[in-house]
Amino acid sequence: MIKFGPMPPGMREMSSDDIFLSRLKLLIIMVKAYLIGYPLGKYRKRAIIENAHYVFYRVMQTNAESQQIQNHILDDQTNVICTGETSEWHHIYQRVQLLAVMAKALTEGCPTGNFRIRAINENLDKICGTFLIDFKLNDMNFLKVA
Repeated sequence: MIKFGPMPPGMREMSSDDIFLSRLKLLIIMVKAYLIGYPLGKYRKRAIIENAHYVFYRVMQTNAESQQIQNHILDDQTNVICTGETSEWHHIYQRVQLLAVMAKALTEGCPTGNFRIRAINENLDKICGTFLIDFKLNDMNFLKVA
């Protein structure tokens, strides 16, 4: 698409990280909406499955790349590869993958008891706190349409 006129200040090309965060936010919105009782129609189910699939494998790829980088850092004093502890991001990657698996399970009709709902909410809170995502689903009336 050809755009005419000057580029707005601060505008940049969209990266794969931007797409990942957008899909993650959409997945979070859809899971939160399901948990508070909004309907789960066939289009929303398909969207949850597609976004969960993308998020799961994108995190797996990102986690593998960051692990390779961490394994190649040399310690200046001993010239030995640093093993180090697992980073906070590794745990966040695992939480995002867990969210993707849980979201897919919700669409497949797996039972949701109190413990599972509490686990999903705790996972969502941790992810949203890390990425500074704040949603108020009560203001989103469009979620009533499945």
